Amino acid sequence: YELIQVAGSLCGSPFCVLGPGVREVAGCASVWIEVAGGVARIGHISIPPLALALTGVWGRDLPRSRSKSSFECSDCGSVSARWQGQCSGCGAWNTVQEIAAPVRRGGAARGLGSGAASVEVAIRMTDLPTESPRRLVFGMPELDRVFGGGVVPGSVVLLAGDPGIGKSTLTLQAAAAAAGADSPVLYVTGEESAEQIRLRAVRLGIDGSNLYLLATNRLEDALREAEVVKPVLMVVDSIQTVSTDESESAPGTPSQIQACARALTEIAKRSGMPVVLTGHVTKDGGIAGPRLLEHAVDVVLHLGGEAESGLRLLQGVKNRYGPTNEVGVFEMGEDGLSGVADPSKVFLAHRREGAPGSAVATLIEGTRALTVEVQALTSSSTLPSPRRVATGVDLARLDLVLAVLSRRLGLPVHTQDVIVNVPGGLRVSEPAVDLALALAIVSSMRDVAVKPGISSAAEVGLGGELRPVMQGERRAAEARRLGMDVVLLGRQPDGAAARREAKSGGRHFDGLAEAIAEAVPARRGKRVAAGNDTGADDDGMRAARPPTIFT
Repeated sequence: YELIQVAGSLCGSPFCVLGPGVREVAGCASVWIEVAGGVARIGHISIPPLALALTGVWGRDLPRSRSKSSFECSDCGSVSARWQGQCSGCGAWNTVQEIAAPVRRGGAARGLGSGAASVEVAIRMTDLPTESPRRLVFGMPELDRVFGGGVVPGSVVLLAGDPGIGKSTLTLQAAAAAAGADSPVLYVTGEESAEQIRLRAVRLGIDGSNLYLLATNRLEDALREAEVVKPVLMVVDSIQTVSTDESESAPGTPSQIQACARALTEIAKRSGMPVVLTGHVTKDGGIAGPRLLEHAVDVVLHLGGEAESGLRLLQGVKNRYGPTNEVGVFEMGEDGLSGVADPSKVFLAHRREGAPGSAVATLIEGTRALTVEVQALTSSSTLPSPRRVATGVDLARLDLVLAVLSRRLGLPVHTQDVIVNVPGGLRVSEPAVDLALALAIVSSMRDVAVKPGISSAAEVGLGGELRPVMQGERRAAEARRLGMDVVLLGRQPDGAAARREAKSGGRHFDGLAEAIAEAVPARRGKRVAAGNDTGADDDGMRAARPPTIFT
C-alpha cells in the first residue's frame, strides 16, 4: 500500500507496476521498478524489497486516470499523437488542436442515457410490421413536403444554414406547431436564454403553452429532462454548443459533436422520439463538424436563400424516409417564415422580358416542377485567364457548357469573362439546366434577347448533342401553366414519350446548335470582338472552315 502511494505521487493513481522482465502493459500507465543491491528504485526514491513483495501487484493491469494529450483536427476529427501543421487526414492547414485524453473509468462503458445494459436479439424480417409508421405532421405544407409527409418517429434531423438565415425561427415555429394538448415538445437551446426564446415566440405570435424551454450547454441535463417531460419532439439548438462529460474536448470540436450526436441518436431510436438538431456552416458552405455527423443522422436539410429578397429555400440533402432533393420555399416576414404556394411564379416575378442574357429553365426538384430564370453576363476580358463566376449552379457545369460552345460551335468565349446566376437563391444541381445556360450565354454575347415564350430542359453532351431528361411531359406542362409556348427538349428515343411531350408543348432537337438557332435570333452586322480571327462570322459563330490548331 505504501508503494502504491509513493508511485502514485510520481505518475498519478491508479497505475500499473511492472515486475522483472515486463517492459510494458497495454493500455496502462507504467512505472518501472528496478531492483539492484537489495534496494528497489522507483525514479529517485528507494524502497526496501520487502515492500515490493507485500504489495502483490507485479504486472497487475489497473486502469489509468489520464494519458498524455493528443491532437485532433477540427475539420475531419482525425487524431494524432503530436501536433502537425497540415492534417494528415483531410489535408487542411492549421486545424490541428491539442485535446486532453478522456478519463478511463472502471466498469463497462455505456452510452449516455442508456440506463441498464440490455441484450439485443435478432428478429426475423417477416416478423416485423409492414405498415409505415405514423409521421409527425407539423401542419406547415412546405416543411412537411421536404420531410416527405412529416417527420418519422425516432429519426434524427440535422438542419444547417448560414448565420441569421432563420434556423432558430423555423425550428421554433415547427416546435410550436407540433406541440399540442397531449403532445409536449422540448426545446433545448445552448445559444440563447429561455427569456430570449420567449420574446421571439411573442413576436411570432406563438402561444407555447405546451412547449418546454431548457437553456443549457450540458447534454446530460437535456437527456434528464427528456426522460421527465417525455416529449413527442426534441429540438437542440445547436449541436455545436452542447457538450457531454464523456468527452473532455471543448464544445464544438469533432469529438464532442460525435459524442453528443451518438447519445442523441441512441435515445431517439430507443424512445421513438424525433430529434431535430441545428448546425452551423463553414465559410465554404459545408456543415461545421466532422463528416461523420451527416452519416449518423437520418435527414440533412439546408436552409439558404438571399437575405435581401426575403426568400428562404429549405433543400433536402439527405433523407432516408423521403425524396432527397425536395425543396420547400418560404418567405420571411414579421410573423416568421410562411410557405410559398407557387414558387415558380415567385422566381419569375422579377424577370425582364426582352433582356439579353436571360433564359428560362424548367427543373424537377424532388417531387416538384420548378421554372426558374438563368442569367448570364459576358464581357471582354483583359486577363490571361478570363473569369468564370457561377452562383446557384455548379462551376463545373458552366465550364462544360463553355467548352462545348467554344469547341463545337466556335463561340469565342476564351476572350470573355462569363458570370452566371440563378436568382432567388436556388442551388441547381440538375443537368437539365445546361441548355438554359448555353442560351443565356449566347444571348449575352449576341446582345439579343431569347425569343419570348421559350423554356428549356436538356443536358448538353460533350459532342454538342442534346440529351433528354426525365419527366419531360411534366416539365412541359409546368411551363405551359406559366404561359410558355414551347419547351426545348433533347431528342427522346422513346416514341410514345416523345409524342406525349410534343402534345404538352415540347419541341425536340438533336444538337445544341439547332436549339440555339431556334431560340436566339442571329444579329448580323456587329462583330463580337475587334480583330476576331477565329473563323467566326458577324454572329459570333464559327464559319465552315475548321479552327486553327496551335502547337
